Amino acid sequence: MATADLKDELNCSICLNIYTEPVTLRCGHSFCLVCIRSVLDRQDGGGVYTCPECRAEYQKRPALRRNMKLCNIVERFLTTQPEAKAAGIFCTYCVQSPVPAVMTCLMCEASLCSVHLSVHSKSTDHVLTEPTSSMDNGKCGTHREMLKYYCCKDAACICVSCCVFGEHRGHQVELLKEASEKKKEKLRKVLEKLSSKRAETEKSVQSLQDHEKTVQEKAANVTTRVTALFRDIRARLQDLEERALSDISRQRDKVSLSVSDLIQQLEIRKEELDRKMAHIEELCQVTDPLVVLQGRDIGRADPDEGLGKRLQAVGDLDEVLISLTLQSAFSSITTDVKQSFSVQNLLLNIKTAAVDVAVSGDLKSATWSKTPIWVKTPQRFKNYCQVLSFQSFSSGQNYWEVETSELGNWRVGVAYPSMERKGDLSGIGQNNKSWCLRLCQKDYLAAHGAKEMPLQAEVSLQRLGLYLDYEAGRLSFYQLCDPIKHLHTFTATFTEPLHAAFLVWRDGWVRIRSSDP
Repeated sequence: MATADLKDELNCSICLNIYTEPVTLRCGHSFCLVCIRSVLDRQDGGGVYTCPECRAEYQKRPALRRNMKLCNIVERFLTTQPEAKAAGIFCTYCVQSPVPAVMTCLMCEASLCSVHLSVHSKSTDHVLTEPTSSMDNGKCGTHREMLKYYCCKDAACICVSCCVFGEHRGHQVELLKEASEKKKEKLRKVLEKLSSKRAETEKSVQSLQDHEKTVQEKAANVTTRVTALFRDIRARLQDLEERALSDISRQRDKVSLSVSDLIQQLEIRKEELDRKMAHIEELCQVTDPLVVLQGRDIGRADPDEGLGKRLQAVGDLDEVLISLTLQSAFSSITTDVKQSFSVQNLLLNIKTAAVDVAVSGDLKSATWSKTPIWVKTPQRFKNYCQVLSFQSFSSGQNYWEVETSELGNWRVGVAYPSMERKGDLSGIGQNNKSWCLRLCQKDYLAAHGAKEMPLQAEVSLQRLGLYLDYEAGRLSFYQLCDPIKHLHTFTATFTEPLHAAFLVWRDGWVRIRSSDP
């Protein structure tokens, strides 16, 4: 631990390596000679020089004083670090004490410290590289000579003998430094392109992060609304249940009271009848004719004409009233569940129907016909069995539902009214003016601009929901099953009003589902 702490104290704050020829400024801070010279050189012409450590200012270039004490400490420290000495590359000419090399000359096959580098030959023959202990990397493997040229044809570093006598004779060659600068220039251009792509990637990442945040915020808001909605529905349902049960109890008690009252009256009537019957039976037992004939005439008792009316007035539990009350309340609850889109009740435009498309009387169904039905007009589709809706959409969020055949071919989607009425590209999804989902030979596809994307459907798509958000440029298809499944979403910038579009062929048919309850 003490050795590691000492090593940290012996590191130059500029190069972060152990001091090499440490010198000291007047402020007392020490640096490598080469490091501080480089800093002061960059500060030339600025009018002021500063210490990199404490930012002390000097009006003139400060004198550099060799720190002998620190030199001795560095030397002794390095001698006690055999591992570091063995692993590092030191100056070949500093024989008295190991000094880290800053460059290696491949011509001289020697490593140089900053001092010896300053007096080394500046000739181009002396190729300088980063400090290395392997001199073979800078020599030709065939001639054992210094690599001085670059063969443009073979993209190889070569020596003089390779140029004159070897396999690269007559090839275009460049000095290594010139070739290196050219390659660096190419690399800079590549780096510029990569930087641009990286910036675009960062922008995309940021966009996705913003989108994710937006979705999370929307999810939180929708969760809050849905939770409040169901809380309100539960409260209203509980209130409705209590009112319905109370109404049932009230009707039951009313009927029960009426029945009890009538039963009491009937019991009295029954007693009266019993007395009359007993009297009659007594008369029937008398043998004296005078007694029988002079007795009170009760043989023809008048019927109780009011009894039938009273029995009818008893009434019954009014289940119809209870059911209507519940339906009205449920309708009120569902009406209050506000939708963010308009549910459309579409009708087909017969004027756009191809001659072999049969349209139902309610203008909601389209079926393929083997024989022509309509007279040809410019508005009708010619090459495809298609029809458009009367309604068009140029704003807002809209939704409608369709039923489709399990057999044959069909397409459902949207199209601009300016879509071609004839030609090979006039089919829905075959051009840039229409979008659709289609059934073709038992395969389900999403199509636009003559490009098709297969869809995975576990069961036949016989009920579909279409959602169009015009401003957002979204057209989504949903399979209306349990649970409802999202099938595909097109995104585009809509530039014209959109009509619902349908195609039927062979045994195919489509029907617009009514939104009426």
